[in-house]
Parts: sequence; C-alpha cells; structure tokens
Amino acid sequence: MSVESTQPLPEGRPPRQVQERLWLFAPNRDCMGGSAWWLETPGCAAAGVLVDCPGLTQANLAFLAERGSGQVVLTSREGHGRIRRIQDALSWPVLVQEQEAYLLPGLALETFGREHRIAPGLTLRWTPGPTPGSAVLLADATAQQPPVLFCGRLLSPVAPDQALPLRSRRSFHWGRWLNSLADLRAWIPSEPPLWLASGAGLGALRGEALIPCLQERLAALDLLSLRDQPMP
Repeated sequence: MSVESTQPLPEGRPPRQVQERLWLFAPNRDCMGGSAWWLETPGCAAAGVLVDCPGLTQANLAFLAERGSGQVVLTSREGHGRIRRIQDALSWPVLVQEQEAYLLPGLALETFGREHRIAPGLTLRWTPGPTPGSAVLLADATAQQPPVLFCGRLLSPVAPDQALPLRSRRSFHWGRWLNSLADLRAWIPSEPPLWLASGAGLGALRGEALIPCLQERLAALDLLSLRDQPMP
C-alpha cells in the first residue's frame, strides 16, 4: 500500500448542479485546474457518466458513491488525475481512447478507436490534436436535459460564451487539432443548439459553467488563420 493511499483525504466541496441532470466538479489541481463533469443517464445500465477525473476528496467520493453505478470517460491524458484511486474506491469501468491506454497500466480499462456508442444518445468521437487520444462525448437531448458536448481540452474558455483551441508546449499536433475541429463541425448535428462543457479551467466564464450554441462558435473559427499561429 502506498503512503498516499493511507493519508486522509481532504474534505473538499461537492459538485454543483448546473442543469437538470448535469453537475460540475471543482477545479482539479491534479489536472492543471481542469474540469470534470457528472451526467445523469436514467434508463442506461449505469446511473451516469463521469467525464474526466475530479479531485480526490471526501465530498466528491461521497457524491459519486451515492449514485451507485457509473461509467468513467477520459477525454485525454490531461484529465486522468488520480483515476486509479477513483477506480479503487468505486470499481467503475474506465473508458479511454486506445492510443492513451498505455498511460494507465493495471487499471480495468475499456478502449475505443474512432467512434464509440456508450449507450443510446451517448457517443464518443476521437479528436486527436491536444493529445494523441483526445476525444469528445456527445450527449443527445432528452426530455429533461438539453444536448451537451463534452470536449475535454479541444476547446478552452477564453471569455464569457467564448472558447478557442489553446495551443501549448504540451500539445501533441496542431495541424491534427485543427483537422479535428473541422471534422467536429461536420459531425455534430446542426440542430438543436449544443451546450459546450469544456474539460479545461472555466475561470474565463466568470461563474458560468457552460458555453451555449456550440455550432455558432465552431462556425466562427477561422481554422486557416489558426494554422499559422506560432508555438507559445
């Protein structure tokens, strides 16, 4: 048993509900301040989907344990956090794009390639660029929940209602990243308007959690000009 696993967990604060069946966890310092989400999925085998890894706290584990069952989806290596401890505590399956499975040896993993349907209305799509195995999760609209795209680090908030691809020295491949955005434009439905749930830090949204009308945001991106953006 590791020294870390014997240490008491910080209390933390539970996630906040931002839509009828959607919760946002506090920023996770193990993921560079990234954001994790819980989407309730009634009628599916699991009670919900945990998108990326939240901070390892008593409040977060209690919230997830109360749900009873779940499926973890990791949108990229930037969202792994301490997923091993989360799986040890909950015994939930972890789904990851096949190119990043090697980063999680010893975990009970399920992998996918280009596209994977988790359950009716829940579809994963491989979007390489930020990392080799980056992916997005599209949750179709239901009677209680509008449609949401969980995009990991593919798009990051830069101002209220605005998100951009933010290249960094850790980025895998800028050209493939922009190609993934072009592919995403064609893949997502034109209607109804999609909410965007980013896996990056959300401070630029000034207290908001989601970005509305994803189709409009993507259409406004000048991908040709972005290709000439220098490395920061």
